[in-house]
Amino acid sequence: MHDNDTPGSRDGTESPAGPATETAILAGGCFWCVEAVFQELRGVCEVEPGYCGGTAESANYHQVCTGCTDHAEAVRITYDPGQIRYDDLLDVFFTIAHDPTQKDRQGNDRGRQYRSAVFYTHERQKAAAGAIIGQLARNQTYKDPIVTEIVAAGPFYPAEAYHRNYAACHPDQPYIAHIAAPKVTKLKRYYAHMLRCAP
Repeated sequence: MHDNDTPGSRDGTESPAGPATETAILAGGCFWCVEAVFQELRGVCEVEPGYCGGTAESANYHQVCTGCTDHAEAVRITYDPGQIRYDDLLDVFFTIAHDPTQKDRQGNDRGRQYRSAVFYTHERQKAAAGAIIGQLARNQTYKDPIVTEIVAAGPFYPAEAYHRNYAACHPDQPYIAHIAAPKVTKLKRYYAHMLRCAP
């Protein structure tokens, strides 16, 4: 079982990586795919898959996969704001990491656990999420309405250890090869300047 404690302060200003870092909690379908995208970015110190929403008692993969626990598969991103901004993370989240117009699903993954959500830890994050959604709507970036929920972050429950770095450890797994890998390829095409090894 995993540890259900939530390290770091609720305002996002401190985390296990140190006092100079901040945290973002985002949900956009399978956390394997979302983790794979954000791990590529310069200034991201750690990406931890887990569950947000629901209760501690049911925060495990077996129960969350039923879609009945009200958890979302999410990632907690610890980042250095001196190298990457929260707005930059949101840009990648809304344009690369997932499709924000799909309600309670991503592709063939269906259920409440796959919902699109920004779990904000303070009002600045809430405002930033609302602003980018408004901008995307005005620009008609997507044909369909954005359905991303903007919700105050409750406890974050880290996922079981075998989920961590899943895409990196299992590049030939069919789901990773066909769903996660294309997202990373798209990231490298459109956000090359933000990569750890930018050209």
